[in-house]
Amino acid sequence: MAGDDAVPGGPIEHPAYGVVRPVTDTASVLLADNPGKMTLDGTNSWLLGAPGSRERIVVDPGPRTRAHIDRIVDAADVPLVLITHRHHDHTGGIPRIARLTGAPVRALNPKYCRGGEPLRDGEVIEAAGVRLTVVTTPGHTADSVSLVLDDAVVTGDTILGRGTTVIDSRDGTLGDYLASLDRLSDVGEGKRLLPGHGPDGADTAEAARAYRVHRQQRLDQVRGALETLGADASPLAVVKLVYADIDKRLWPAARQSVKAQLDYLRS
Repeated sequence: MAGDDAVPGGPIEHPAYGVVRPVTDTASVLLADNPGKMTLDGTNSWLLGAPGSRERIVVDPGPRTRAHIDRIVDAADVPLVLITHRHHDHTGGIPRIARLTGAPVRALNPKYCRGGEPLRDGEVIEAAGVRLTVVTTPGHTADSVSLVLDDAVVTGDTILGRGTTVIDSRDGTLGDYLASLDRLSDVGEGKRLLPGHGPDGADTAEAARAYRVHRQQRLDQVRGALETLGADASPLAVVKLVYADIDKRLWPAARQSVKAQLDYLRS
């Protein structure tokens, strides 16, 4: 595994492509080179294992990119692969990493499992010298999970290292998402935030509470927009009013979140 001396002049900082960046005693990250408006700097593949060992649980192998998967396999012996949710930038690498390592792949959604059972809420997993607990955190997607370690929480896209999370209009709901933030506030106190995109954070519970405050502020803005536009206003009309200050290229993502907010308010 790469250490702090891998980059001359000091520790490795986010974003760092092509190198394994240590974050805690048991968690390191390899950032996929797939930056974009929905992936921020790229997808974080988390490598979890005891200090001094090459064995690492891989959380989210990332996109279907040969070079990224090969770097993971070169960096670690992989006994297990875990998936936080179904989006392709987290799951595209499943076939290659499963073939190269022979490791079972486990996700909440059976579609993404390879040689392993679906994950279960509250399940405790011990592998590669670490112990983690599976916590279902739906909202971003229906199949989102977070993984709670002794000193950190891997949150997938439920909480990001910067910016806000989009509620997927296909199966995500704001009600579920707010409940998941409350759950992460409970289990993440004093534990480092290991997100699916963006830099790691100091405290998962603090980030969850900040996310909830932001969501409530957005809900208040949407309520105000409906007073201006009318109760039957479309998601796009609300986006144009509430999100007028953001890059229009992000409006499609904002529209998904506004649709979730409108569904929440109208229900």
